[in-house]
Amino acid sequence: MALGTLNNLQPSPQQVPTATNYITNFNFLNQYLPDTYEKEFERFGNRSVSAFLRMVGAEMPSNSDLVKWSEQGRLHTKYTNVAAGSAISSNIGTFTVNDTLIPSTGGTVNGIAIRKGQTVMLTPTATSSVVNKGIVVAVNPTAKTFDVAFYESTGQAFAVSTTCTVMVYGSEFKKGANGMIGSLEAESIFKDNSPIIIKDKYAVNGSDMAQIGWVEVTTENGATGFLWYLKSEHETRLRFEDYLETAMLEAVPADSGSGVATQTTYTDAGTKGSKGVFYAVNADGNVWSGGYPTNMADFDTIVAALDKQGAIEENVLFVNRKFSFAIDDFLAQVSGYAGSGAAANAASFGLFENDMNMALNLGFSGFRRGYDFYKSDWKYLNDVTMRGGLTSTGAAINGMLVPAGSTTVYDQVLGKNAKRPFLHVRYRASETEDRRYKTWITGSAGGAQTSDLDAMEVHFLSERCVCVLGANNFVVFKG
Repeated sequence: MALGTLNNLQPSPQQVPTATNYITNFNFLNQYLPDTYEKEFERFGNRSVSAFLRMVGAEMPSNSDLVKWSEQGRLHTKYTNVAAGSAISSNIGTFTVNDTLIPSTGGTVNGIAIRKGQTVMLTPTATSSVVNKGIVVAVNPTAKTFDVAFYESTGQAFAVSTTCTVMVYGSEFKKGANGMIGSLEAESIFKDNSPIIIKDKYAVNGSDMAQIGWVEVTTENGATGFLWYLKSEHETRLRFEDYLETAMLEAVPADSGSGVATQTTYTDAGTKGSKGVFYAVNADGNVWSGGYPTNMADFDTIVAALDKQGAIEENVLFVNRKFSFAIDDFLAQVSGYAGSGAAANAASFGLFENDMNMALNLGFSGFRRGYDFYKSDWKYLNDVTMRGGLTSTGAAINGMLVPAGSTTVYDQVLGKNAKRPFLHVRYRASETEDRRYKTWITGSAGGAQTSDLDAMEVHFLSERCVCVLGANNFVVFKG
C-alpha cells in the first residue's frame, strides 16, 4: 500500500490521515532508515502578516455596541456649485447654492453659512480669468439663495446660469451700524463604528493526545521547542491573531436588505459587519487610482490634496514591493543616480566615505516634499495568500498613506475631548469581562474537565472595531 513516498511527504495542518502525510517505509527491520532533521525548516519564513495596526495605532476598551465620535468640520465657508441667477453686468446678482454636500466633509447642507454684510469672492468654477468681489445684501437660507452687490463698476463679470465658486473672506459695515445678523454653529461630522465578534477553534481528540510524536519548531513569535499537537494549536493562534488585524482592514458594513443582513441559512453568522480601514478611507479619504505615483509630479498632486485637508506634517507610506521600488527609482533619478560616472554615483548615495566599490544601499527610507513621507514595506500587501495574490484592478491595493501622531476628537462615551491616534482599535470590555483577546479550553482531555467530550478544544474570541479618525487625511493607492 504505497500511500506516500519520502519525496512528496506533506505534513497536514490538521490531524487527518492523507496520502501525503503517511510514511510507507517506516520499518524497524529496515537498516536503511532515512536520516531526519529534528528541527522543522521555515520554508516560507515568517508567515504572519499582522503588525500594521500595532505600528500605527493603539487598542482601547469600549463598553458599548456602538463607538461614536465627532470630528471638526471646516472653519471657513466655500461653496463650489453656485448658480448665477442674474445677467452679466448686473450691479447686484442673485446666486443659488446647489452644493449637495459641504465640501470635503461629507456632511449635508442645512441652509447656507452665508450672512448679510459678509464680503465674498465669486469666480466661475470652470477655468476662467474673471472674478468678482462684493458684499452680501440679502440671504434666504430656506431657498439657499443670496444677493451680492459688486464692488466693480462693471458689475457681474459672467453670464447668467454660470456655475460659480463662492468664498467668504470677511465683512464690511458702516460706522455705528448694528452687529452681524445671525450666527454660525460649529460644524461637526459625526462618525461611528460597530464592533464585530471574531472566533476560531482548535480541537484534538483524547486518543491522539496519548500517542506523542515530538517535532522541534521555531515559530513566528520567536518561540522554539518541541511540540506535537500544540503545534497546530499554535498555528491556529497565529492565524487568529492575523485575522484580528485583517478583519479590521477589510471589514465592510452590511447593507440593508443584503444577503448578510437577511440570510437565515446559518443563524449564528453576524448580520451587521463593520467599517474597516479600507472602507473608511475609500468612503471619506483620498483615493489614488491608477497604480502608484512614479514621479515627483505625482507626489505634488498628493501634496496638493493633503493641503486641502488637515496638512499633517508627517506621514507614513505603507506600500507593497513594487510601489517601494518605484519610489526608490524616482528618488534616485531626482538625486542624479541616473547620470554616469563616479561623480553621479557619489552624489547620489552618501557624503561620508562613499566609494564606487562599496556595496550601495539603493533604497530610500523617506523624503520631504512639502511634508515628510516615510516609507515602510507592508507584508500584508506582498503575501501571495493575502492581498499580494490579488491582481485585478478593482481589488489591488498598492499602499496607503497614514498620517503619523494623534488628533483631538470629542469622545461620546467619555463626554469630553480626548487625544486619539488617527488609527486605533476599540475592543469590548468591562470590569468583569475583557473581550480584547479571550482564549479558553473545554472538553475532557489535555487537563480540561468541562464536559464529557473526549477531546480538548481551544477557543479564541475577540470583539473589536477600528476607528479611522480624520479619514480625509489618508490616501489609498489602488489599481
